Amino acid sequence: MRKIKLTLPKALPYILTLAGVIGTYAAFILSQDKLRILENPKASLGCSLDPVLACGNVISSDQAQAFGFPNPFLGLAGFAAVATIGITLLAGAKFKRWFWLAINGGLLFALLFSHWLFIQSVYVIQNLCIYCMIVWTVTITSFWYVTLYNIDNKHIILPKGKAQSVYSWIRKHHLDLLVLWFVIIAGLILNHFWYYYGRNF
Repeated sequence: MRKIKLTLPKALPYILTLAGVIGTYAAFILSQDKLRILENPKASLGCSLDPVLACGNVISSDQAQAFGFPNPFLGLAGFAAVATIGITLLAGAKFKRWFWLAINGGLLFALLFSHWLFIQSVYVIQNLCIYCMIVWTVTITSFWYVTLYNIDNKHIILPKGKAQSVYSWIRKHHLDLLVLWFVIIAGLILNHFWYYYGRNF
């Protein structure tokens, strides 16, 4: 049986579509929960499972509306756009270099914002939110593969020499590095909340 090799140009539309749909769903749930908290600050949320996984504490924090409105509203717009881009790519659409750079810039902002929220959630608020972690995951994945795609297609031009060699190695181990990224985040979370989860071992 012939083995089909799925290259990045073929895989990226599926990655963006799936990430966009998952991210939109997570942002929708977070938006609903935020509205419930606004209506009733003492409302019990289904995603609050234990003293650490307490979505309500995260959603009701000041950090949950960093720009003066609920963060999930920004996620609804952003992830809907990502899903739309993925679907149009599946339909055969072609985009100009400036458009790909704009996508990369938007995802870079989302990446930095997600990591800021990660720091705030873990080290300041001292609680985790399941749907927030889903958002972090799809944001990282989308940024990673759009960036690789842009470098592959010369939308982002690397200096010649050592940078090219380093990128070749990164490109070869792209999935390993993405998994490592998630492992580091998971390790930081587990290390910080070991006082609670470690007692069960």
